[in-house]
Amino acid sequence: MNIRKLNIGEKVPMELLLLADPSEDIVEEYIKRGECFVAESEQQLIGVYVLLPTRPETVELVNVAVLEEQHGRGIGTQLVMDAIRVAKTKGYKTIEIGTGNSSIGQLHLYQKCGFRIIGVDMDFFIKHYPEEIFKNGIQCRDMIRLSQDL
Repeated sequence: MNIRKLNIGEKVPMELLLLADPSEDIVEEYIKRGECFVAESEQQLIGVYVLLPTRPETVELVNVAVLEEQHGRGIGTQLVMDAIRVAKTKGYKTIEIGTGNSSIGQLHLYQKCGFRIIGVDMDFFIKHYPEEIFKNGIQCRDMIRLSQDL
């Protein structure tokens, strides 16, 4: 597997990004301001992440997605660890990430990669997404905010 920055003019893998964030409008907004990285294996895009500068010395990992048929192979972990490496290389001091309260697998992954829970943005998904989101049989209402010092 190779992870690389998306080339200028290269088509953004929207279908892949929408696996992690169901709002095309929101994805298009942060993709304009962030940097998109893709994971490839055997000429196929299998994963993606987006880094978005938010404050001085702080970057947010706003989207991490892996093709569903590739789940369980450690690709998500490799993407998150690559994002941390890139953020360090670029001189950021803090990397943040947010995920839904119902995203149990993602909460496990991010904490396993060294992130710590720093807060909850109550009703984030109710306020910012027009349709209800359910994962793992739980309504996604709140954004769990996590952070890591680099």
